[in-house]
Amino acid sequence: MSSRMKTLALWLVIILVVALLYRIFISSEEPREKLDYTEFMRRVQDGLISSVKIAGTRAEGEYTTVTGEEGYRYFVATVPYNDDELYPILRSNKVKTTIDDANQDGWLQILIGWAPMILLIGIWIFFMRQMQGGGNRAVSFGKSRAKMQAQTGKKVTFKDVAGIEEAKEELAEIIDFLKDPQRFQRLGGRIPKGVLLVGPPGTGKTLLARAISGEANVPFFSISGSDFVEMFVGVGASRVRDLFEQGKKNAPCLIFIDEMDAVGRHRGAGLGGGHDEREQTLNALLVEMDGFASNEGIIVIAATNRPDVLDPALLRPGRFDRQVVVDRPDVGGRAAILRVHTRNLPLAKDVDLDIIARSTPGFTGADLENLANEAAIYAARQLKNTVEMSDFEEAKDKVLMGAERRSLILSDEEKRNTAYHEAGHAMVALTLKHTDPVHKVTIIPRGRALGVTQTIPVDDKHTYTKAFLEDQLAYAMGGRAAEEVFLKHFTTGAGNDIDRATAIARKMVCEWGMSDKMGPLSFGKQEEHIFLGREIAQAHDMSQKTWEIIDTEIKDFVMRNYERAKKVIVECKDKVELIAQSLLEMEVLDGKEIDMLLAGEKLPERAPRESRREPERDKKDDAVGESFAGPEPEPSPTGG
Repeated sequence: MSSRMKTLALWLVIILVVALLYRIFISSEEPREKLDYTEFMRRVQDGLISSVKIAGTRAEGEYTTVTGEEGYRYFVATVPYNDDELYPILRSNKVKTTIDDANQDGWLQILIGWAPMILLIGIWIFFMRQMQGGGNRAVSFGKSRAKMQAQTGKKVTFKDVAGIEEAKEELAEIIDFLKDPQRFQRLGGRIPKGVLLVGPPGTGKTLLARAISGEANVPFFSISGSDFVEMFVGVGASRVRDLFEQGKKNAPCLIFIDEMDAVGRHRGAGLGGGHDEREQTLNALLVEMDGFASNEGIIVIAATNRPDVLDPALLRPGRFDRQVVVDRPDVGGRAAILRVHTRNLPLAKDVDLDIIARSTPGFTGADLENLANEAAIYAARQLKNTVEMSDFEEAKDKVLMGAERRSLILSDEEKRNTAYHEAGHAMVALTLKHTDPVHKVTIIPRGRALGVTQTIPVDDKHTYTKAFLEDQLAYAMGGRAAEEVFLKHFTTGAGNDIDRATAIARKMVCEWGMSDKMGPLSFGKQEEHIFLGREIAQAHDMSQKTWEIIDTEIKDFVMRNYERAKKVIVECKDKVELIAQSLLEMEVLDGKEIDMLLAGEKLPERAPRESRREPERDKKDDAVGESFAGPEPEPSPTGG
């Protein structure tokens, strides 16, 4: 049944219900005295009736005064149809007479009388038409919501995906298998049944699936894991079966399931058992992928950033034969991704994407796309014709440190506290051997911080030495040490630094085996998620004495490096003072300017910060564009 017919049927039902209610409430008026024709004529001639309304053979009206023992005010009587003698008598007795159309009331009575039967017939016809075509339409919510990707229009191909070459190679192999299966089968190889894309958010898992859709010359179905799960038990399993039925009709084909953890979570998880609907859906998926009757020619590609919560039966060979890790790109991958996302931007000659790639460690593909978009928006707001390197720097500061909070007014004392705090961080980072180079120091409030010291590593780091981590502890405590040396008091500005330093020290002692007293042992079992089928009670795998030693070691790591930071501040007191006073004057210093200050060189003149605000423009130039929303990048372990 079309949507138009459904709407018409709905309105018909509403009209019938309203008419029935109208009739019920209208008929619940004051009681009326029932008269026969003789008594009606007698009362007319006696002058007891003031008005009458005649509709066919029904006459109803009002008395001049309350009449009868029960005090009736109104009456109803039956009169002959088209009585020629009645109307002269009514006129002679001055009775106000109204003649109504008898057919209208008659049809209303018939309609109301047949309303329940008509309603039942309409419902029966509706369901019968829905059940035509094998019975699936009556329960259409049990059908798969997978969408077959069109082969026309703009396609995403592997050329649009950069920075994840290994993942592209593995998936390109599957495309080759679909195009030329004999090439692999001649040596006994078989087509993989499932590929699981695993990686942090924003690394390009869904983009890879779209590229596969663009590269493959076979039908491609896409669906989200949440589309399987409903409040009705069995609906998800029905949708899984229907999805694979569609796949069989179009084999060979590809099925992409995004956010696999929504339907593939560990069975039996949570307090009191599992989720019946999700578990039945997962069971149906397990059977369809590798059950008694195999589905040849169907390759399932799934994406998730939570592989730890997936059911083990889903990850075994024969179901998901391969797990392709789509990780954060390295410096070369970031440069390639930036080239993809800036190919449609008018870049200025001073833009060096390799430098931008080196200064954005930890960024995912989505972060880099957001960075390029923010730079283009900032350039457009400044009424520029090209996107310059300074626009990328401004966009990077906004993404890494947060937007400038110009409306936040700080007192002179708070500015002074912030300047010395950040100068302490910068001085420790510049002095110690294993810290990363200082990129920028600002006392302009950004995000939730009143000031920020940003350091950027020269190369991507994947492992950290004990010397590096010790210097990170000293660097984190540099602001607190500067407050003690210069301000002679402590502020709450060091709260985040203390949290970060304590977390690093705890991992050094309990996870990384860097404590001489504790040795290369792991302490403190990680907290398990009870809703993933893990233990509710955390195992107490050490004695109270061991806990005390661990606490002592953590404190020793932090305090030892706090003293190192304070020693650097005291030895370089003049330099810290110079950086702090320059921050109070200029608000922002980059790494090169700090090097010039410490070398005794004069800083180049800079335009006042107020003049660097967004220029005036006409209202007609207001539309700049909308930013892409992307996940916040993980902070670098060397962030200030």
